[in-house]
Amino acid sequence: MVRAADIGRSWAGAFNAAALAVALAFAPDAPAQKLYKWTDENGVVHYTDKAPDTARGGEVLDKQGRTVRRIEPPPTPEQVRAKAADEDKRRALEREQEVVARRDRALLSSYTTEAEIDLARARAVATVESQIESAQAYLAQLTRRKQDIDSRKAWFKDKPVPPQLERESEGADSEYTKNSDLVVQKRRELAAVTARYDADKARWRELKALQDANAAAARASNRPTALAPTARK
Repeated sequence: MVRAADIGRSWAGAFNAAALAVALAFAPDAPAQKLYKWTDENGVVHYTDKAPDTARGGEVLDKQGRTVRRIEPPPTPEQVRAKAADEDKRRALEREQEVVARRDRALLSSYTTEAEIDLARARAVATVESQIESAQAYLAQLTRRKQDIDSRKAWFKDKPVPPQLERESEGADSEYTKNSDLVVQKRRELAAVTARYDADKARWRELKALQDANAAAARASNRPTALAPTARK
């Protein structure tokens, strides 16, 4: 059974083909004359000698009915937003790539051997470890100070502790907490320094290998080709 929709599509196709044939047959021979193909809001295809509405878009046809240029409709608000988002992502990626490239250049210019990276790492680690040792030594002093304050406060038993001694106790507690946090922070910093230099060393190896490979390829391309030995007569 032939469906009505199929009949409608067949009729529309035949009508459009006939419309195109009529438009081409009656189109003037002037080279400036153009024929346009566009589709209206009902899905009907039109062939006219006037450009379609710029909000609709269409195609420019030659005398044989072939598409020579497309007239793109203006982008929708959603398309504009999507394009802007893609542009933002592209710019962000370019900035990220530039940061990586700049850091790679600095890495290659800062070190000529892996031993230099190891030396720089040892110095950085020693600096942080020295800060940790100083903070821990101060914590030991604060611990003894707190013990002394606590023993003096215990002497008063049920009597009120003098305000000056209470302030001294509170100051010692605050200083102890602050330096305990400093030790934790410096230990995290030590781990970060170690990880950073390990990453720098691994990246330096990659860059140096690539640099050496490029240099070898350049030397090979500039090397003169050996001449084949001539046969003796």
